[in-house]
Order: sequence, then structure tokens, then C-alpha cells
Amino acid sequence: MRVARFRRTRRASAVALVSALTLTALAACGTSSSDNGDDSEGSGSSDPSAPLDPKTKVTLTIDCMPPTAKAAELKEWKEDVAEFNKTYPNVTIEGRSTPGQCLEPARFTAMLKAKSQPDVFYTYFTDLGQVLSEDGAADISAYVNDKTVPLLKDIDPNVLGQLKKDGKLYGLPTSNYTMGLLINRKLFKQAGLDPDNPPRTWDEVRAAAKKIAGLGDGVAGFGEYSAGNTGGWHFTAQMYSRGGEIVDASGKKAAFNDDIGKQVAENLHAMRWEDDSTGKTQLLKWGDLQKQIATDKLGMFLAAPDDIAYMVQQLGAQYENFGMGPIPGEQSTLAGGNNYMIKKGISGDKIKAAVAWLNFKNLTVGKGQFDWERAKADKLPVGVPQPNFWLNESKTKDDAARQANATMPVANFKAFMDNPVPGKAEPPKAQEVYKVLDNVMSGILTNKNADIDKLLSTAESQVNQVLANQ
Repeated sequence: MRVARFRRTRRASAVALVSALTLTALAACGTSSSDNGDDSEGSGSSDPSAPLDPKTKVTLTIDCMPPTAKAAELKEWKEDVAEFNKTYPNVTIEGRSTPGQCLEPARFTAMLKAKSQPDVFYTYFTDLGQVLSEDGAADISAYVNDKTVPLLKDIDPNVLGQLKKDGKLYGLPTSNYTMGLLINRKLFKQAGLDPDNPPRTWDEVRAAAKKIAGLGDGVAGFGEYSAGNTGGWHFTAQMYSRGGEIVDASGKKAAFNDDIGKQVAENLHAMRWEDDSTGKTQLLKWGDLQKQIATDKLGMFLAAPDDIAYMVQQLGAQYENFGMGPIPGEQSTLAGGNNYMIKKGISGDKIKAAVAWLNFKNLTVGKGQFDWERAKADKLPVGVPQPNFWLNESKTKDDAARQANATMPVANFKAFMDNPVPGKAEPPKAQEVYKVLDNVMSGILTNKNADIDKLLSTAESQVNQVLANQ
């Protein structure tokens, strides 16, 4: 839910293409990518389950190559293309880089409608429904197995499950996240709290927030969003943390207007108006809380671990100042992530080449995005707990390499890592639901006399309308 966090969720569809695509060739020369399924370039096996033949000649266009402004990330991309080509010398990788935000919602929607997406295109877990409604992604089930993706068995099935529909696989993950409680360690210490043991219940959050706000000088103890769909996003996270639901099992009816929903609303209202611990400035959206906590004006808020890297890289904060614990309540936590899908209609050889590239770049411990030694040498963040979708021996190896090359104090995240909370996917029609629930959050946080029952009842009716239009 941000320029960086938009990899988690997407706002409502737009119709204009607002960002131009810059096509940059990064490998050996080759013919242009074909979008019509023509197999004339390829020479590989027709068996979709067989690995890519190294002699196969294809050109792949791939979305979201790092822009020039991200010099270290672009350097690593080029290195990975060169390394990949040692095994597959006849696969030409053409990376597409978009100025500004790679996944700007209007651009993404327009691209799908025009069928102009690259052969391999970047999406969020929550985009699966939209992509399939536009018939945009290939079913890659037959192409993905333990020969083409050797560590497939070690990928968390809950993560892969986000990329499936009716038993068919439509993408491969690049990252995942679960939300926890991000804290400012400096303010915790100043308030007499233990930063190594963040609050584990919502009652403890409220008590700690009062102590931190008691420091004065405009410091807030706990922060929340209430605008730009982010308020509804966090209302959902709080519901999950207490064991609640946003939508019932049928996916067609709102489920938050209950005792748990009232607990969430009443607790936030009390923190805002009785305790004065959430700050006087409200109607906040993604980016606002990050700025507050990075400048020592906020004690804690719900976030994913990669917020920390963002604040250090973009806001000039220090890694040492932050820590994380599990989401309070710990019943479940909101989970999400990003992935690549493969364009429907391209040739079987191209699909094989795409799977081979994604396996090398994103799904191999010690290689590509998981080459932590290289990341450290390139002065990129190492040690953030996520992405971490590995299980079994792969998890052991990746965790060891991540810690050995850490550029931040990983002990600050020990409470988060040692107390994993089950992740739960976002609700159907997530962005439209979140937009409605923004009104609940803004009503609570801006109106001392808010009628909580009415806010929840009105939101329930509106969400039911949204769900009826699926």
C-alpha cells in the first residue's frame, strides 16, 4: 500500500496508460519477442514438463527491470542475465524498465486490456483475479515441477496457493510478507519499555502507547492509517489478529460487523480520544507513518519488515533504531506478496525459458535475489526477515547466509522471527472493500463522538454491495 508497498495491494482499476515503457536489451542480440504463440524461434522439446533445452533460441521480454536510478539493483540484474546465459546462451532477455513506479495501477490495467504485457510480467498476489478476468496469464502447471524448479518442494505452499485458481498455477513468487508490529527502539527505551519484547496483546499495545505518548514533544505512541485504502487494509489486519474475518467463507458477505469488529473500533477510538496516544494528525496513508517513526515521532505501527529497508534507503533512518514483534493478538496476520506471471498465448519454448529464468533469478537459494553475499558487497539491505518463503533445508541455508551477511542488527527482529503468526490472504475485491473500511477508520480517528455501531453497519451494507458485484 505505497510506492514500494503497492507490491502488496492494488487500488481500483484505472483506464489510462500513464507511464511509457522503455525497452532495454541486456543480453545477446536476438529477434523481437512474439506475442502470438509462434514457435518459429524455438527448437526445444514439445513436452511441457521437460526442462528448457539449452539450444532453444527465444527472446523474452520481462517486466520491471530495475531503472537506472537503482544502480546496484540494475548491476545485479545485468550480472544475472550474463550468468543465466552461460547455461542458456540462446535466450535473449529484454528487460523493460518503467520510469517511476513500475506497477502504477493505471499502467497495469491498461496493459492487460491492450494485451501489451511483456512475456513475463510482474504482479501482486491480489492481482490474480484481475489478470484472469482479462485472460492475461498462461496456466503454467505443466511447466513447473521439481526438474524445472528444483526447490519447488521447499516453497511455502501457502505462498504458491496465492497464485493458483481452480488447481491451476498462474505464477511464481518473488517475495512474500506478513505483518507485525514495527517499533522505534529509541522511544521504547526512553519510555522505560523493553524494545526486545514488543507488546504481544492489544491491551499491551494500548498501555505502551500511553507511556510513549507521555514523552511529549508531539510523539505518538501508536499510529494508524485512515485514507487511500490503507485504513481498510489495516482494519483488516487488526481483525485478523484478533481472530476475526472481513468476509465470510462464501466470499459474498461482510463478516466484520461483530464483536471483534467492535473491539477493534472501540480500542482505536479509546486510544485516540481517551489516551491521546495516536497523535492528533489523522487521515494518514502509506508513507506518513514511516516518516513519523523514522524521525522519532512515533513509537509503533503495524507493518511488514521491508518497511525498515525503505526507511533507511529513502528516509535516511538507521537500521539500529527499529525492531519488530509479531502482530498483537497473534491469531493470524495479513499476508501478501509479489510474483511474475507469463503471458497467455506465447510459445511453449518461451514459457519454458521464462520458468528457467524465474527459477534462477528468484527461486534458487544463494543465487539471484538470494545471493546475500553479493547484496552486501553492493551495499543493499541484508537481514530483513522477509521475503522468506522457504521451508526445510532451503530455509536453513538461506537464513544462515542472510545472517552471515547482514547489514543490520537481525537480533532486533528476533521476537518477530521466533513467533511466526499464520498468514491469511486479503479479502476478495480487496481494494474496493478497503475503500469502504477507510470510512470506519477515519470516523473513529477524527470524530470523538463517532457512532461505532453505525459506522460498522453502514460499511457492512456497502461491502455487501461490492461483493454482490463479483
